[in-house]
Amino acid sequence: MEAAIVCHRLVKRYGDITALDRLDLEVPTGSLFGFLGPNGAGKTTTIRLLTGLAWPSSGRAVVAGLDPARGGIELRQRISHQDQQSKLYGWMKGRELLEFVGRLFGFRGPDLRSRVDEVLEKTGLVEAAGRRVAGYSGGMRQRLNLAQALMNRPQVLFLDEPASSLDPAGRHDVLDLLADLRGQVTVFMSSHILEDVEKVCDRVGIIDRGRLVADATMTELQARFAEPVFAIELEPGQAAAGADLVTVLEQSALVGGIGRNGAVLRVAVNDASRAGPEIMRILASSGVHVARFERIRPSLEDVFLRLVPSQRPPETRE
Repeated sequence: MEAAIVCHRLVKRYGDITALDRLDLEVPTGSLFGFLGPNGAGKTTTIRLLTGLAWPSSGRAVVAGLDPARGGIELRQRISHQDQQSKLYGWMKGRELLEFVGRLFGFRGPDLRSRVDEVLEKTGLVEAAGRRVAGYSGGMRQRLNLAQALMNRPQVLFLDEPASSLDPAGRHDVLDLLADLRGQVTVFMSSHILEDVEKVCDRVGIIDRGRLVADATMTELQARFAEPVFAIELEPGQAAAGADLVTVLEQSALVGGIGRNGAVLRVAVNDASRAGPEIMRILASSGVHVARFERIRPSLEDVFLRLVPSQRPPETRE
């Protein structure tokens, strides 16, 4: 199946500043693609190029079978874009807003009513459809944002920070909605909330200083870039013994680094099969009382911090 998004050596310069540097990328059709990077890395620039809101300095892109720089009205019919700062008409009712958007895309009469009903059902807004948008909660407004973005049945949906301003309940609702879109529409999601991307996305691209540093499935990223990590949780009252334990562990050639958060040590190792028994031997001989010792599944944050060192926080030692 042809990829929904293809970038080939895509470059965007603003004067002497290179915001995007030879981006090569393919996003599979029907996938939920997470696009990550620190502030200023080039995420928003990429979305602007792929949605036709800006033109590349060089290179080319194909989105839903069209060149976004020349796609015009046909591109607008095939894609949709939800900006981070989307505005809604608060004086409208939810259904009225979707009918307004639907008419902009050419829906009329029974087709319009049917499509609005379908989108309200998909986004869980049927009961709120007759209420004014000004009275919606943050989570409901974000679902309405997604509803209007889905009105034209887009092949590709671009989302810029879709859950960044929501409380936990609102984020949960939006993430569930995005997960339900898998296979129905290709979602290109820019976000700085790594936990959200890890929950719903099946493929992730990481960009830093305008360059793509990784593009793979979650499983591939963890296998290639995340060091094995063991967690050691100390019993209460073991602060002094814990400090001595860190000193001993740091002397092992198998230990790549140690982070400490209160009573929990995170020990990154080079070879899990050899390091596990070695750490257990050190624990047994140290006399430290341990509440928990286990190997932790590397998270997307572990991968991100390894690939983007500038975002790595300093280790805390207590």
